[in-house]
Amino acid sequence: MKFSKLDLLTLLISLFILNSCKNPDKIGLDVDQSNQLNGTLIADTVTLNTQLEDSVVTSGQARTPLAYFVDPEIGTTEANLITNINLPGQAAYTIPEGTITIDSAILGLRYATGGFYGDIAANNHKQITFKANVFQVSEKPLAGTAYYNTKQWSPAGSLLGTKTFYARPNDSVRVVEIRKAKQDTFTKVVPQLRIPIDAEFIRTRLFTAGEQIKSNLAFQNATKGLYVTLDQSVTTGTSGGVLSFTTPDTLSVYIHVTNGDKIDTSVVYLPITNHAAQIKHTYSTAVTTALSNAGPNSKGYVKGSGGLRIKVGFPGLKNLPKNIAINRAELVIVPATGTVDPFAPLPRLTMYKFDLAKQRTFIEDSVDPSTGYAGLFGGLYGVPITKEYRFLLTRYIQNLVSGKTEDYGTFIGAANESTPTAIDINATGYPVARTILNGHDAPRVMLNIIYTQTK
Repeated sequence: MKFSKLDLLTLLISLFILNSCKNPDKIGLDVDQSNQLNGTLIADTVTLNTQLEDSVVTSGQARTPLAYFVDPEIGTTEANLITNINLPGQAAYTIPEGTITIDSAILGLRYATGGFYGDIAANNHKQITFKANVFQVSEKPLAGTAYYNTKQWSPAGSLLGTKTFYARPNDSVRVVEIRKAKQDTFTKVVPQLRIPIDAEFIRTRLFTAGEQIKSNLAFQNATKGLYVTLDQSVTTGTSGGVLSFTTPDTLSVYIHVTNGDKIDTSVVYLPITNHAAQIKHTYSTAVTTALSNAGPNSKGYVKGSGGLRIKVGFPGLKNLPKNIAINRAELVIVPATGTVDPFAPLPRLTMYKFDLAKQRTFIEDSVDPSTGYAGLFGGLYGVPITKEYRFLLTRYIQNLVSGKTEDYGTFIGAANESTPTAIDINATGYPVARTILNGHDAPRVMLNIIYTQTK
């Protein structure tokens, strides 16, 4: 066996170090039994009380729902989608010279990420059919205005378009691409719902001379916008579902213009830059009973889109001695058995508390640099334990036990899973899912506390 000079040097150094250690028990750190941390673990009970969530802003959001969803546990959710319409380039429009024929007008609504919520297996097997109806909206949505889910929008006039379809939020769509001086072709576009729109509605507002095309504002005043709703009488399947769409969208007007013996085909794109939603929740008997009961509920319900939240109580904390140090306090939340299929639970929950003025404020652990903010505070479903939510509440529970903080109300609500590194304590228009928790039966929500008695 051959050794290099470096190998021999390493071997000699190792032998020297080992030989210098006369007492092998001194390798490592000494353990002083009197300095060990002797913690006590308790699993404290938690009470749940279901409450109505605050109304939520639905305009200007990344995802807007269009829904008819029947959940046997929670109830029925309905959502109508409102859009604006703009002139090309959002500026004055010049009508092409010649005779204009509208071949078709197509409203394209782009699916958002996670564009379907409901029974995914049934939807994938085309067991759920939807029918979307489009009307002109009676009131123009104003740019920069915050519209809440409780805002009442109304359709105006007759039906402008309709489409019966299966929800396919992950499948691209083939559309005709008009190419100048070339043969038209088909091209793939992002997943979207495409609804034919009445050509006469477009003709009178876009291709008829008048004040309405002299500015984008005048055009918006004339067209107002679109009101999209799902026809409940045609929706098939046991549950329906919630569809989610994002902007920008487009109303594509396919035309050909005849000038003498020359025919030119083109597309006029009317941009859609803003959505809003009118959302209505009709709750089941079980949820209605829970809402009317001010005491602890046997089940707690959390629902997004301005639906439901849970007020959490910690009655066992008053029995803990004041002279303790909380080493760790963790709220463990497991959805009630049989409630995560076929309807998935909320991908993320949030926790917050009320201050003296009954205003939402952050729980100490969610903004504590030592806990890594959102990274360790928790709330994601399945992180770090599968099929569970967990929240780290060490500082908050310590302050409650020691009397530094008064519990004016502690709450669990739905959170937007698309921003996992931020703590959002406000009611959000998205997500649309729900989570059901046990207040009495196993697996119930538990507060695990490890504490040390102080002198």
